Amino acid sequence: MTTYVILLRGINVGGKNRVPMADLKKCLEEIGFANVSTYIASGNVILKSNKRAHEVKTLIEAALPENFDLDDEFIKVLVLTHKQLQAVIANKPKGFGEQPAKYHSDAIFLMGIDSARAISVFDPRDGVDQVWQGDGVIYSQRLSAQRTKSRLGRIVGTPAYKSMTIRNWNTTTKLLDLLRKMDTANEAI
Repeated sequence: MTTYVILLRGINVGGKNRVPMADLKKCLEEIGFANVSTYIASGNVILKSNKRAHEVKTLIEAALPENFDLDDEFIKVLVLTHKQLQAVIANKPKGFGEQPAKYHSDAIFLMGIDSARAISVFDPRDGVDQVWQGDGVIYSQRLSAQRTKSRLGRIVGTPAYKSMTIRNWNTTTKLLDLLRKMDTANEAI
């Protein structure tokens, strides 16, 4: 079985698309996934499946509107393997995410859009924002003391934004830790 990290875009944001994590876990188990666990209420799931990533994505995207009252336009599913999530973290810009007291750092995961097109909607403010293009991800960092002056929020109104899901760096690295623990626990069995 393959362990996957699932990132759900558009759930539990601003009171819309409410999906209780216990109900999501139950839903995913009922459609055949194993070892389902969730991490915080922003749509992070780790699970095991014998299916390929695109099949997992298709199954989850079909199950969500059948089981929850959602505005489908905003809901998307990204399925990452251990190797893919590890690459996002390993290939981060030098120093990225290493000064959490000074910077707010986010991984902006791309869903069906290439990073060259995605980065074009960013308009970083000098001295406040920095963005870097990665493979399947945009790395975004804002100076914490100046975060109210950040231009990151401007991406929300762009068509490209519908193909992105944002996770703060702590969540991103925690998901990799959880994935490793699940894989290690299963190897011990």
